[in-house]
Amino acid sequence: MTVEIGLETPDDVELIHRTNTVAFDGRTEEADLVDELREAGDLLLSLVARRDGEVIGHVAFSRLLIDTASGPVGGVALAPVGVLPGCQDEGVGSDLIRKGLAMLADREEQVVLVVGNPAYYDRFGFSSAVGKRYPSRHSGPHLMALVLGDPTTAPIGPVRYPEAFGLVN
Repeated sequence: MTVEIGLETPDDVELIHRTNTVAFDGRTEEADLVDELREAGDLLLSLVARRDGEVIGHVAFSRLLIDTASGPVGGVALAPVGVLPGCQDEGVGSDLIRKGLAMLADREEQVVLVVGNPAYYDRFGFSSAVGKRYPSRHSGPHLMALVLGDPTTAPIGPVRYPEAFGLVN
């Protein structure tokens, strides 16, 4: 069965909340994060995966700030990505991430950060070594970064995540 990936619509908001809650074993922190990012205007890109018209996956990309020597510059945080348990291990999450990264590159975003499993996110080009250039409260081996475009012009510096990220540990 074909999976279609597209932008969220207003009709998807409750379905996205449910999908993220179920995908994270009943935890609501990730679903609440997406709602708070949307409410605060920090959600840059929100994509849903549909199979037979039903939402089976979601990925969110939000604005963060990188404090460079010449002032704050916008960057992007990837979080969360959730897929319904019955649809996991089918490439749905990977497809969502790849589509989102391509759209962000088209929008000329420069840096995307993610906190997660390096063995998973390496496949998309994220790197813990590059992540060290972006100190934050999430610093460590699970903070990874991906530079979209020319790495010589990418902003570097400490990162400020949106307030909503305080909901997730």
